[in-house]
Amino acid sequence: MAAGRSAATKIDWTRISSSLGLKGSTATSLQAFKKRNDDARRKLATLQQQPQTVDFGKYRSTLNNSTVVDEIEQHFKQFKPVTYDVGRQLKAIEAFEGQAVKSAEETKGKVDQEVAALSRTLENIETARPFDELTVDEVAAAQPEIDKRTEQLVSKGRWQVPGYKEKFGDLSVL
Repeated sequence: MAAGRSAATKIDWTRISSSLGLKGSTATSLQAFKKRNDDARRKLATLQQQPQTVDFGKYRSTLNNSTVVDEIEQHFKQFKPVTYDVGRQLKAIEAFEGQAVKSAEETKGKVDQEVAALSRTLENIETARPFDELTVDEVAAAQPEIDKRTEQLVSKGRWQVPGYKEKFGDLSVL
């Protein structure tokens, strides 16, 4: 158990979350686990500071009925603390760790994809020519659906885009 305690004290929580780049529910779960760990550690330190011996002689001299004290002392000497198998908790922690790592890797993959897409978009924005320098053919090549929609409207005999006058006003007076 001493080896477990020394290993637990060496955990660098901030390094874990920053090096793995944890976000969202994984980071929240890790913070909740850290809080439970800190609370248990504080409680253990408090309990270790409390006196662990009982002065039965003092109770015999204070109480009139020393047989009760003898009986309690006998029970106290026979008491053996229960040991717990922490294997189940360790397995749960390992499962949590595995899930956290898997979730972190998935998140990292999604973030990398989003960063790559945003980099491409930024590059397109930076290298784009000003709108007033574009030709109709260049706009149609960049967005083929505009050309298709225009052909569709012209084939139906419509020369104006529906809703254009409402949105931009009537330019026929110019």
